[in-house]
Amino acid sequence: MDLDRALAISASGMRAQASRLRVVAENIANRDSTGETPGSDPYRRRVVTFQNRLDRSLGAQTVDVRRVATDQSEFPQRFDPGHPAADARGYVRTPNVDSIIEMMDMQEAQRSYSANLGVLETTRGMITRTIESLR
Repeated sequence: MDLDRALAISASGMRAQASRLRVVAENIANRDSTGETPGSDPYRRRVVTFQNRLDRSLGAQTVDVRRVATDQSEFPQRFDPGHPAADARGYVRTPNVDSIIEMMDMQEAQRSYSANLGVLETTRGMITRTIESLR
């Protein structure tokens, strides 16, 4: 049934975006987490990668989280000679998390989640109206 397919596709999109929101929240929560000793790495930003997946029982493509990887970009440095993780020159490596990028990722994930929720609610309403008309 096409309505079952619509429900499954939108539900898979919601699951994928919920995972993305969790990773973004983790990144924001750790944006100030530096190393504890000189030379130790601070928190490294994580990113979600999606993939299409064929659901053979539905005969439709759905979305799934392919992997959660770490962002390999350079760590910014700030001068703080009194910090326990400061190197010999007094610089501390800070996480490669940019709050503006994280907020934009969060907004995009929220909008995608909401769009999928709208499809789910519309489909559910169609199913309800169909059942009511058959009574």
